[in-house]
Amino acid sequence: MQDFVGPSTDMTTSSADTAALQWRKSEHSNPNGSCVELAPVVGGRVAMRNSRHPDGQVLVHTAEEFRAFLLGAKHGEFDDLADSHRAGPR
Repeated sequence: MQDFVGPSTDMTTSSADTAALQWRKSEHSNPNGSCVELAPVVGGRVAMRNSRHPDGQVLVHTAEEFRAFLLGAKHGEFDDLADSHRAGPR
């Protein structure tokens, strides 16, 4: 597991360590398993992974980073990314 803002030796862990986290995903998740899963991490951080690759890369965000993302999502700042026909560089 690696801190999103940059490598950090104290945030690096094995997939065995991430298996112990309390992962969860949205009730609106895609039925084919293409989902983002989130888990709280010690220190108020939030871990994020692709549910199809539970042993793959895990990104860790600070509470402030995650709060900013959620506020942007609630305000529609990323809605264009959900439309497969319109997604791309702005």
